[in-house]
Amino acid sequence: MLNIEEPFKGKYAFLQLGFRPFFSAAIVFSALGILAWMLVYFTGWALPADNYVSISWHAHEMVFGYTLAVVSGFLLTAIKNWTGVQTLRGKPLLILFLFWLVARILPFVLNQSSLFILATVDLLFNFLLALAITQPILKVRQWQNVVFPVIGSLIFLSNLVFYSGLLGLWTDGIHYGIYSGFYILLALIFIMGRRVIPFFIEKGVDESFQAKNWQWLDVSSLLLLAIFIVSDLINPVSMITALFAGLLFVLHSMRLYGWYTRGIWSKNLVWILYVGYAWIAFGFLLKVLSITHGISAFLAIHSFAYGGIGMITIGMMARVALGHTGRNVFDPPRILKTAFVFMLIGAVVRVIFPLINIDNYALWIGIAQVLWILAFTIVLTVYLPMLIKPRVDGQPG
Repeated sequence: MLNIEEPFKGKYAFLQLGFRPFFSAAIVFSALGILAWMLVYFTGWALPADNYVSISWHAHEMVFGYTLAVVSGFLLTAIKNWTGVQTLRGKPLLILFLFWLVARILPFVLNQSSLFILATVDLLFNFLLALAITQPILKVRQWQNVVFPVIGSLIFLSNLVFYSGLLGLWTDGIHYGIYSGFYILLALIFIMGRRVIPFFIEKGVDESFQAKNWQWLDVSSLLLLAIFIVSDLINPVSMITALFAGLLFVLHSMRLYGWYTRGIWSKNLVWILYVGYAWIAFGFLLKVLSITHGISAFLAIHSFAYGGIGMITIGMMARVALGHTGRNVFDPPRILKTAFVFMLIGAVVRVIFPLINIDNYALWIGIAQVLWILAFTIVLTVYLPMLIKPRVDGQPG
């Protein structure tokens, strides 16, 4: 059990627990990062390093920058609750956060010959994060949660592969690093989603509801995902890859069926997670169609990323931040609905509209980018004060 702690009496609590700096940074970086991507996409502006092409930067930063920041904040907070062991706070948390922050800035100032500095800083962040989430779990021998240190280590290895490509050590390193990291984080979202989304639905809706979960589905979906990842990395256009993507679409659709109740639609902090999960399931269907009918594979990627990871992470940050700042998770700020609807419309524009009219592809991308920026700007204005200031109940955390 957690030790009883003294109430927190400071003016600011930014470094009290991992979700505070990393959620703050993720929200800010998400908006600024997509704004930078707009400038790159529509003006041709490039990074100082000649071989760090803009699309690789965009993909890398949305995986290892934004998404990993959200994951870092969530795990550093959740592991404290699971284990009863204090995770990083104060100066150690600040040091970890600064490694993340500096790694986001360096691509804009380093030339080709200095990219090894970026690689060193970013990989040190990955290594220290993996260490920070591993120590508490091993200390209390909480073997049921050992999957999280394993994922932390795999993220480090994926980023190492990416930088091996960026530094010219492995021709295909950039591709394998980005896609392996992306799919590993997607697997983590499946694992965490299975734990928390049905619980949030049951507790969040007004009616009595018990979500249906099947152990065979839990095991088979992760096993098939592992096979799909390997197959997609080896040959992304093979019929074997399409087969496993199709099976994953079916399995995750069954999971959504077991979690469904009409009451979710009146609860903003619930439907955002459910719909985000549905976008991921839909991404597997689009992956099948990209192989069998030749539609763009990037539509599947953005169904996973914009609709799935984007909606789930913004929803999770909104809920976790309320609960861990002492606020009522059942009475969220009303303006969140506007932000969430922007994300949903943006996902439709980014993924569905190109299926209907590919001629205006650049327009759809631009509209989706603007909606993403607006959504995260709304969340930033509401949540930044919460994330900086102490809990409203005066407790630490």
